[in-house]
Amino acid sequence: MKRDPRALMACAAVLGSYPPLVVAALWPWPWVFLAFCALSYAAEIVARRRARKLIDLLSSVHLGVTLRFMIREMAAVLLVARTAGTDSPWFAALVLGLFTLHGVRALQTGLAIAHTRVLTRLPVLTRNIDGAVEIPPPPPNVLVGYGGMRTLYLDMPPVGGAALDAVLGTDYQGAAGAAIALGLGAAGVLGLLPHLRRIRPLRNRRGVLKAVGRRLARYRPEVILYFSGPNDSAYQATMWLRPLERIDRRAVVVLRETSMLRLLGETSLPVVCIPSAADLMSFGALASARVCLYPANVGKNIHMLRIRGLRSVFVGHGDSDKEASFNPFTKVYDEVWVAGQAGRDRYLRARVGVRDEDVHEVGRPQLTGVRSTGSGLPYRTVLYAPTWEGWTDDLFHTSILTMGQAIVRALLARSPALRVIYKPHPLTGYRNPAARDVHREILTMLERAELSRSIARHPAGTAHAEPIRHRVVTGPEPSLYDCFNQADLLITDISSLVADFIASGKPYAVTNVAGLPERAFRERYPSAEAAYLLTEDLDGLPAVLAAVERGGEDVLAATRRKLRTYLLGPDHPDAMTRLNEAVNGAYERAAREDADD
Repeated sequence: MKRDPRALMACAAVLGSYPPLVVAALWPWPWVFLAFCALSYAAEIVARRRARKLIDLLSSVHLGVTLRFMIREMAAVLLVARTAGTDSPWFAALVLGLFTLHGVRALQTGLAIAHTRVLTRLPVLTRNIDGAVEIPPPPPNVLVGYGGMRTLYLDMPPVGGAALDAVLGTDYQGAAGAAIALGLGAAGVLGLLPHLRRIRPLRNRRGVLKAVGRRLARYRPEVILYFSGPNDSAYQATMWLRPLERIDRRAVVVLRETSMLRLLGETSLPVVCIPSAADLMSFGALASARVCLYPANVGKNIHMLRIRGLRSVFVGHGDSDKEASFNPFTKVYDEVWVAGQAGRDRYLRARVGVRDEDVHEVGRPQLTGVRSTGSGLPYRTVLYAPTWEGWTDDLFHTSILTMGQAIVRALLARSPALRVIYKPHPLTGYRNPAARDVHREILTMLERAELSRSIARHPAGTAHAEPIRHRVVTGPEPSLYDCFNQADLLITDISSLVADFIASGKPYAVTNVAGLPERAFRERYPSAEAAYLLTEDLDGLPAVLAAVERGGEDVLAATRRKLRTYLLGPDHPDAMTRLNEAVNGAYERAAREDADD
């Protein structure tokens, strides 16, 4: 794994500053001690920012931050003992002050941890449910940040004072510094006490759950969007928020990971996050709901599936020809909703236990804003959006490892010049670090291309038009569909992006990572029927790029129009209408079953 040279230098400065401190204290060399003392403090601050992982590794070999600070304090005591002697009452005051400071520091850190623990272990967190849980304003970050790390720096006054004693020949400044540090530590303890009193009601788990339950019960939710997953998967739930805001039924979002509450996209829907399975299954405010929608197949789905009276519906997070889109686990749901006939046929071919009568075609309402035109710029824009490595080798469809750099290099070398938008899958490198390394190389290529083109267009003393601005999209903004609207051509792998992009009617290319014969590839992946295919040698790329040039021949345009209906369903009624009807139908079926029971 590559290391940042600055991170290595910061870590080396930390390790290298303490031995000279001890030597300078024993010799004694007051000025040398003072210099290395300042260096050690500065190195700790820089290393925590630049080399956090390397510094944290030192704890595993018993060289943690607390021990390092104690070594510096011990060296300060040795320096005073060697220069002023141990008979002075100021020496005793310094030693006692440093000893007491550790106790005060431990107390303050313990209170900070207790405060943080209450807030991070709440049984339920909410968004858009006013007054459900009143969380008081947090304490100043200096009192709770870094898990008490900042309080370690309270030893700066006594250590610095001890160094000045040795330099100036005095004997009281170290003890005075200890008094100042103790006063600051005590102020930190007193500053946390009011905050601990304010959060006392939040320690009552049952009371918090009841308060949220009463608020949500007034809303009487009818449909649940249930989601669990790692942070990088928040987009899977976010894509369903806008459509569910527009349905007839009252919807609520239920999350399981507290971090997801912050990462979920903007929405007007009420959102509750319930980490505990026991709390979730006993949360009575969801009793009015009859339909539960699942965007992903994850282990924690079982907790919601165990709740009686809810009709379970797998909606997924995009239709694709990947094996994940016809996972055998999907048969546990009462219904499976797909975009069009292609999704239905996918399950029939796979024979994974999903019955045809349980499959419903609802379209892709998320694609309403996808346009058939590009950015309108004087140059063409190509969106390269590779998928990730997949959980297993059977799900490996990414081109980033075998073709990624070659694709980007060819696009950058194209004449006339193209604009490149690079949008990798959020999970790129999650399973295979090599994919993450290639991703970084692509970022470097795009940065260098921008720099060299800018220099070429703006030589010294001349004025030229602005260069083409390539773009890397690794966050939630701009959205995937905004990228679609800026692109004249998509290059991607087998994924749900193919079916989504075909809504634009614009040409797209799919990478044939496995090197299958063309006929076999198109038969195995029907969404590639209207795609230009790219193999590892990229022989087909010139024809793909020619299709988007002015006057170029797009031989697959008619095939795309036909495939769009197969993948996404008919244009009338529109996808939003079909989704709304599907939700109402599932709700009515659940209500009838409930009445029969």
